[in-house]
Amino acid sequence: MEIQQNRRRFFLLWGGEMISGIGSGLTSFGLTVYVFQLTGSANATALISLAAFLPTLLGSVPAGWLADRFDRRLLMMLGDGLSALGIVYIWFCLNQGQVSLWQICLGVFISSLFSALLEPAFKATITDLLTPEDYAKASGLVSLASSTRYLISPLLAGWLLVHGGIELILLLDALTFFPTVLCAAFIRQKVSSPVSSDESSHHFMEDLKESWKILQKQPGLLHLLELTACLTFFMGVIQVLCQPFILDQASSTTLAWIETVSAMGMLVSGLYLGVKGIASHYAAVLSGSLFVAGLAMVLFGFSSGVYLAITGFIFFACLPFANTALDYLVRLRVEDKMQGRIWGLVGFISQLGYVLAYGLSGLGADALAGLFHCSVGQGSGYLIVISGILCALIAVVVYQIRSIRSLETEPASLIGESI
Repeated sequence: MEIQQNRRRFFLLWGGEMISGIGSGLTSFGLTVYVFQLTGSANATALISLAAFLPTLLGSVPAGWLADRFDRRLLMMLGDGLSALGIVYIWFCLNQGQVSLWQICLGVFISSLFSALLEPAFKATITDLLTPEDYAKASGLVSLASSTRYLISPLLAGWLLVHGGIELILLLDALTFFPTVLCAAFIRQKVSSPVSSDESSHHFMEDLKESWKILQKQPGLLHLLELTACLTFFMGVIQVLCQPFILDQASSTTLAWIETVSAMGMLVSGLYLGVKGIASHYAAVLSGSLFVAGLAMVLFGFSSGVYLAITGFIFFACLPFANTALDYLVRLRVEDKMQGRIWGLVGFISQLGYVLAYGLSGLGADALAGLFHCSVGQGSGYLIVISGILCALIAVVVYQIRSIRSLETEPASLIGESI
């Protein structure tokens, strides 16, 4: 009975996160189009992505530590609720006149800084609520919820930009943060965080060293995260440059349709994984899905028109499989009371590539456009193709490393026992 109740609580929390994701997708799409139309620079749109991601990365380790030391549901409430402040700040600046790029970056940074509290607590809460048999399906459903920001948000944001403007989008986004707050508040009354009083006095640096020792004791896990950091760099390139690439040859309305059709790939995969999950061969699934994603990036960089949507669909369809496999390999080998801090450290290492991609890809696209006397969109396409090739090559390397394959075959010692 308790297992069924916890599953229902997971679905409640999952629904709140999906609504919040739709709101975040509205702002992400709206601000990207607004800034690109204002500046005509791929680097300007990349700066927005960097401002959104950098605080999430830097805050992931402290947020993970907090998720193990304090109430996880309370952290989710604070993270999602206070993140609305940054969005409201941008809205206020817009209503004072034409907003500058640094003001948009500051508002996005503030919002993401508070949102950083959310992810480790949310991932650890999944472990609190579900059994290992449900992990793969839960990860698929989380990917499904993530797809809504690409599936629903672009079309809705495109319509709102025409009929209500960027100001209305920002207000709607601010309102969507609160369903997660309400859902987390309800679950907080029913489920307590697994934090023991004798651990609450530990210091952050001590716990950080302890978490690092945990990863060092499993070389396969550490190698997997190192390679994932390289892969996130290449995948970050397409995330930053796909919109300038498409806007160079089509309107914002066409961009919305392409993003929506592409995101259907994530929807289909998320639905499949939410029902079927993955039974075995997680390392092979991870390597194979990332290899196909790399090939899709190459084709995307050479595409135009309807082929952009087709290759985008394939790329997004691969992501839930890769995320589910990675999620399972990590979650299975970490005991519950250490989930928060390990997920924080895992997030920091594996997503370092995104920071480099967000910081360098826009500059690279602008530089290539100047060097070859082509448009910014064409320069973006060249970088997407190069990144896709390298992504596919590293995906092959992932499966060649024995210690990574052994993560799912060798007995998983309960980590933390001899540290």
